[in-house]
Amino acid sequence: MKILVTVKEVAHVDDEFEIDGLGIDDRYVTYDLNEWDDYAVEAAVQIQEAGDDVEVVAVTIGDADTEDTIRQALAKGADRAIRVWDDALADAGLLDPETKARLIAAVAAEEDPDLVLTGVQSADDGFGATGVTLAEHLGFEWGAVVNALDLDREAGIAHVHRELEGSVEELTDVELPAVLTIQTGINEPRYASLRGIRQAQSKELAEYSLSDLDLTPADVESSLEQTDLYEPESESEATVFEGSAEETASELAGLLREKGVGS
Repeated sequence: MKILVTVKEVAHVDDEFEIDGLGIDDRYVTYDLNEWDDYAVEAAVQIQEAGDDVEVVAVTIGDADTEDTIRQALAKGADRAIRVWDDALADAGLLDPETKARLIAAVAAEEDPDLVLTGVQSADDGFGATGVTLAEHLGFEWGAVVNALDLDREAGIAHVHRELEGSVEELTDVELPAVLTIQTGINEPRYASLRGIRQAQSKELAEYSLSDLDLTPADVESSLEQTDLYEPESESEATVFEGSAEETASELAGLLREKGVGS
């Protein structure tokens, strides 16, 4: 059995930051593995540990600077990894879910996985649509926002528990091959051990360009364009009371009376 798990490097911005053009000044940014993808990696590795002959392959879209992040997946138990990048991707700017799905689908066509696990969304873009779009490209069954997973390999069925809108929860069976988008809380992602980190350095990390995937620059032309980046103004009506407990309690009581609380 082969499991393809998608991972993404996301930016974490300091509370105080400066905008530089269409991005955040690098002084205020750190990069790490996307939180939702961390749970997807753990789900894949747990399936691997529970059965025999299971290969976990991590795939990411990113330049050479993302290598340390994808090696986190290798350090946590993935067997090998694939990084997709091309000058045409650098020129494309903001990649929408359709473009990302097309790229990952091309990798899946090469790998022929039985199961694809993605995070529900990424912490930066937050589209939450790449996984289900990927399923459409592959012609796979899919289950979104999965927060419990029981895989029956012999039957080729994934028994999943899903979160739906309006606090509705669903128990359903998804036939393999399938794409499942993994929600946070489904498991407890492990920390990469020192041994795992060392092993990750020797595991295979293949690099694919567009031509390697039989794609052209026209295939990654996104319909989205980023035109601006700004920090929204925040409005607050908070009232701060200063002084002793007796003084502030009296002031608070007066304010509440003015607002009609308790009347």
